[in-house]
Amino acid sequence: MAEEREQPGASWKDLPLPDEYPEPHVVNGKAEEEDTKHQSVKCSPNLLQMLKAAEGRRTPHGRDRDGADVSGTGEPVTEALKTDMQIQFTDQKQELHKRTSNTGHRSLSRSTSQCSTDSCGSVGSGSSEDESSPRDKPQKTYEGLSDFCIKNIKQAEFGRREIIIAQKEMPALMVLRKGAAGEKPLAGAKVLGCTHITAHTAVLIETLSVLGAECRWAACNIFSTQNAVAAALAEGGTPVFAWKGESEDDYWWCINQCVGADTWQPNMILDDGGDLTHWIHTKHPSLFKDIKGIVEESVTGIHRLYQMSKAGGLFVPAINVNDSVTKQKFDNLYSCRESVLDGLKRTTGVMLGGKQVVVCGYGEVGKGCCAALKALGAVMYVTEVDPICALQACMDGFRVVKLIEVARQVDVVITCTGNKNVVGREHLDRMKDGCILCNMGNSSSEIDLGSLRTAELRWERVRPQVDHVVWPNGKRIVLLAEGRLLNLSCSTVPSFVLSITATTQALALIELYSAPEGRYKQDVYLLPKKMDEYVANLHLPTFDAHLSEVTDEQAKYLSISKHGPFKPNYYR
Repeated sequence: MAEEREQPGASWKDLPLPDEYPEPHVVNGKAEEEDTKHQSVKCSPNLLQMLKAAEGRRTPHGRDRDGADVSGTGEPVTEALKTDMQIQFTDQKQELHKRTSNTGHRSLSRSTSQCSTDSCGSVGSGSSEDESSPRDKPQKTYEGLSDFCIKNIKQAEFGRREIIIAQKEMPALMVLRKGAAGEKPLAGAKVLGCTHITAHTAVLIETLSVLGAECRWAACNIFSTQNAVAAALAEGGTPVFAWKGESEDDYWWCINQCVGADTWQPNMILDDGGDLTHWIHTKHPSLFKDIKGIVEESVTGIHRLYQMSKAGGLFVPAINVNDSVTKQKFDNLYSCRESVLDGLKRTTGVMLGGKQVVVCGYGEVGKGCCAALKALGAVMYVTEVDPICALQACMDGFRVVKLIEVARQVDVVITCTGNKNVVGREHLDRMKDGCILCNMGNSSSEIDLGSLRTAELRWERVRPQVDHVVWPNGKRIVLLAEGRLLNLSCSTVPSFVLSITATTQALALIELYSAPEGRYKQDVYLLPKKMDEYVANLHLPTFDAHLSEVTDEQAKYLSISKHGPFKPNYYR
């Protein structure tokens, strides 16, 4: 049980990023073999049994011994995907609500503009909705439940349709429901979640419920919530506190309502960005006495967890999903490769062929963005601080420059570093008229927006999630989503890729919740490669992929098991 400690008064977000990750633990004067960053969790008996059972039912070709396609549970994939796919549709037409006009001055930091269906594609989150906060509008579900706060509960039917569409593209979660629903590995778990509330997340939330967990959810981004999906979750019995276009005050109010410290005692946290963990750490530290662990999926949240661990302020074990192979090599790369174009096109309609684009950061997110834009004929530049990533960019055919060198000539600037103030006022002053500025990193602080909120600059909202920042000489910079995550704020993300990350999150929750007391210290851990490979294996039948088999002789030569893991734990 974590001991309660006095919490620091300074804001967690104001802390500088760590220069290095925590030093190795020292036992009897000797450092342990692996440092904190590379610690891997050990599978719990329940989870290990599930993995072994899956191995026993599968051949290396992804088929059962009778030759039928299976999905890790001994059931045909098509049967697993039928779970929760039934819904009755009605032909009733939904009444369109006229958007209330707002002619008064409005602070951009507290914007509540709704993304139109045309520009954002979030069903039920259209511009036809009013912009008022639903905090003082009591609503009830069909069953009479009122423990939620969303934009409009009447949109639940539309949201349910979106969730069903997403389920078909998230095969591993559907398999997990089918295979582990009987065992209920999360029975008794009370999960607090703070993530993007989209159809993909809804599939994860409802999967956790099928596995036995009780869930309460808030959004980690003020623009990414799909209102109809939030309504469907609330109608299904999940307390949700989120709507698209929250103000900053609404955002923290929703997190506080989600925590429900006076009426609900959580024992697990699933976070994206670290805001939920930060809120509990500073406002409700006594809750940590019953919390078994934290699962965090973003680079920003992970930086903060390592920071807390090094300072002795991490009171429970945490699993770092962001640095798992299944997150880095799939979600960060392939998801961003497709969604960055979607976000740019929906908000600006810009022709990208021949445009000069600079991508700040060449990690997996940056690689995905560069690949997509290069394919459309954009002239690409990359900025980097890491010589290894910089060399990769050079060998991929991109010019590595300093932002200040190309700021005057580029047409589009995209940040994806996870750091703060990557684009500062000195860069913004040099940018040419019409330059498009956006962020693909998780942190909303990559662009120094504070330097743009000054008396001499004028802000104009031209369409949902698109602002013109106007200089005294008439120059305009096109700012997308107020510097927040472009793809989830202004477009959609491929469901299949998010299935990989969501399955990893579900397994991490199962592991921390079912682990015997004392297995994990108050530290940050990585999932073992066996789990990464298991998650990947669940998705292969979708492509009718046939794995080759390692012979006994080959396995002995490489000193590995025939069934994996095929890479060491430090492989990234």
